[in-house]
Amino acid sequence: MREAPYDQRLARHLIRPLAAVRVHPNAVTAMSLFLALAAAWLYATGDEAAANWAGGLFVLARFLDHVDGELARLTGKTSKFGYYFDYLTGALSFGALFLGIGIGLSAGWLEGWSIALGAAAAALAVVSAVLNVTQDRLKHLAEGEAVGYPAYGGFELEDGIYLIAPITWLGLIMPFFLAATVGAIVYTLWTARETLRAQGPKEGRQGPSA
Repeated sequence: MREAPYDQRLARHLIRPLAAVRVHPNAVTAMSLFLALAAAWLYATGDEAAANWAGGLFVLARFLDHVDGELARLTGKTSKFGYYFDYLTGALSFGALFLGIGIGLSAGWLEGWSIALGAAAAALAVVSAVLNVTQDRLKHLAEGEAVGYPAYGGFELEDGIYLIAPITWLGLIMPFFLAATVGAIVYTLWTARETLRAQGPKEGRQGPSA
């Protein structure tokens, strides 16, 4: 089993106070979704000050996505509902982010194309989530476990989203949006390939005996 990424390790150290006050992991997941949707709405306003707040809120939302899983494992509250709720939250969070940024940038040189790109990236976020769930089933992962993202040196591919806050504050949200849209396409294709691999070779059909 590969070593947990740094943000997951940090979440593991920070959750003990939450366990002591009996905060349910699904409540943390719900808070993560609420913050992500709030961030998407702020981006959609197209206001620079609102976008600056949105960047910080989305980073917090994605970190809480690790907190809920670690809390569930620590308290023995992993469940099938929590597993699907976590995947749904991730898909809706990234989908809303892409769409929100696309709407917010529609007054720029991309005009309505930014909304179309945002909607396409949002749809790909949902497709990727479905493919990941399929991989989990094919690989027969234990309850509370998931396939995860490509990782190297203690960082996962998903961790790049933490850069959205400083990128927004530096006024670079447009190039980030374009790069993230391309990244969503590449990640979906990679996930589709990994899902096909997880299915294994198909048994050849035998013809009729002579």
